[in-house]
Amino acid sequence: MSPIDPNDLSTLKALEALLFAAPGLSSAEQLGQALGLGKAKVEKLLETLAQHYQEEHGLRLQKVKNQYQLVTGGEYAEQIETFLGLEVTTRLTQAALEALAIIAYKQPTTRPEIDSIRGVNSDGVVRSLLAKGLIEELGRSETAGRPILYGVTPDFLHHFGLMSLEELPQVDLSGLQPPAPVIEGEEERLLKD
Repeated sequence: MSPIDPNDLSTLKALEALLFAAPGLSSAEQLGQALGLGKAKVEKLLETLAQHYQEEHGLRLQKVKNQYQLVTGGEYAEQIETFLGLEVTTRLTQAALEALAIIAYKQPTTRPEIDSIRGVNSDGVVRSLLAKGLIEELGRSETAGRPILYGVTPDFLHHFGLMSLEELPQVDLSGLQPPAPVIEGEEERLLKD
């Protein structure tokens, strides 16, 4: 890590204290206002702090939608679960993981789309993911019936140790598309081709 400017050390300590005390995500503007600094300066300090945590500590500075929060390093999840006695309560079912993956990769998406991809009714799974705070309602689709659109929450990113959705592994999404409807008369042409 590059040496920290002695003039910034006191400010970095104050920034760290604010992040630790914050009940959730904080924007650079909020942090800057509390410290009497501009957004650009706070963002530079946040980058320094994030690098320091990554190299030297078990904490990480997570950035979600231009907001920041102190979190534990994902590589320590197993030890933390054991320490807090969470190993039984934090496990997701296979069905929940399937639905969560569909939502994460396709968001915004609707429950009928999730059902179509999974091939089964996903009402219970979606309710469970909503209750756990891993997904949220983003609005309604303009399609017939105006089904609810779902997307993942910052808690999803935190739970899986991600800074953003761009960190999700790359996958071929062509298999996540419902089959295209065949137009009458094209069935024969498709068979002949």
